Amino acid sequence: MRVLLTGVGTRGDVQPVVALAAEVRRRGHDVRLCVPPNFIEWVGGLGFAATPIGIAMRPPSGAAAAHASTPTPEQVRALVEHLVRDQFDATASAAEGCDVIVAGGAHQYAARSIAERLGIPSVVAVYAPVALPSPDHAPGGEPGGDAESNLRGWQDESRRWNERILERLDDNRRRLGLGPLSDALGHVLGEAPWLAADPVLGPPPATPGLRVTQTGAWILPDPTPLAPALEAFLSAGAPPVYVGFGSMPADPQTGRVVVEAVRAAGRRVVLSQGWAELALVDDAPDCIAIGDVNQQALFPRVAAVVHHGGAGTTVVAARAGAPQVIVPMFADQPYWASRVRALGIGASVPRRALSAESLRAALGDALEPGVAARAAAIAGAVAVNGTAVAADLIERASA
Repeated sequence: MRVLLTGVGTRGDVQPVVALAAEVRRRGHDVRLCVPPNFIEWVGGLGFAATPIGIAMRPPSGAAAAHASTPTPEQVRALVEHLVRDQFDATASAAEGCDVIVAGGAHQYAARSIAERLGIPSVVAVYAPVALPSPDHAPGGEPGGDAESNLRGWQDESRRWNERILERLDDNRRRLGLGPLSDALGHVLGEAPWLAADPVLGPPPATPGLRVTQTGAWILPDPTPLAPALEAFLSAGAPPVYVGFGSMPADPQTGRVVVEAVRAAGRRVVLSQGWAELALVDDAPDCIAIGDVNQQALFPRVAAVVHHGGAGTTVVAARAGAPQVIVPMFADQPYWASRVRALGIGASVPRRALSAESLRAALGDALEPGVAARAAAIAGAVAVNGTAVAADLIERASA
């Protein structure tokens, strides 16, 4: 069997697809990947050949971020047109000879059309329940609220999708000899999407009209050892607090804010620089700055994890039994913040309200013994077989 797996976006969108690719390859199947150009070298180091798709979604940082201009509506339309056509071209090229296509993430514009043209099965997997139309939540919102209002919100969201990409989808489908669509979002998701999220952290919502299969989160095992300097820092004192916002943007003062907050809470700091290139405020021995790190190895050794609320970081912290403080910025991050609060395994601070004082208070809540106990209990309930479940489904679909 030959499987095409495609992921677009940042590391949090792409890494789950690579995790599934590793499991499918382990079972003896051929795997092809489509990933953004900035991940080609990384997946090549893991032994995968990949076709570039989309763009490198790294935001400007530092002085560049301060001078970055907001794109005009015309520029946005041109970018969307380019991204949709690029997805069709890249996916069509990589899918030749494949038996099934699995697309990770909610912005997979081409995968189902290419599969339709080739007459092969396909499925789109989303990484958070909030990406699925449901009366249980508004688009991009937290769980709860009035069901009728939520459904009206999803109707509005469907109209926005149609306004943004329906014409582009139809243009590219016409190139393939396929007919026009009436519902862009419905087409992208399909009638039977997968939910690649842990059922404890992200329980399935009601999804009228959809047959959703929850596989569990797709986690890529990471054998990378921690750097010697980080090992020495961890061994030199009490468990520190990890702070990192991954591929999210942040202003230059964020490093100072988070270091002050963690120090005020009486803890040492492991500061992940991330794409925002966060920096330490001094060279005191209670702080260390790091680049890319094996979170699976680090998080069991910290007192708490402060992060942006990406699906991947949330599940790794939960598996480690580490209390969390989430500073959500957009997309599914407010949802994961709400789930951490609801489960009693941490706290959150809205991005617009982030300050040394607000983060220190949230850390105080997260570091309470009862929160640590609940986080430890949840750790044992988080499933670790999401890629195996998904691989089973792929094998059945192509049988």
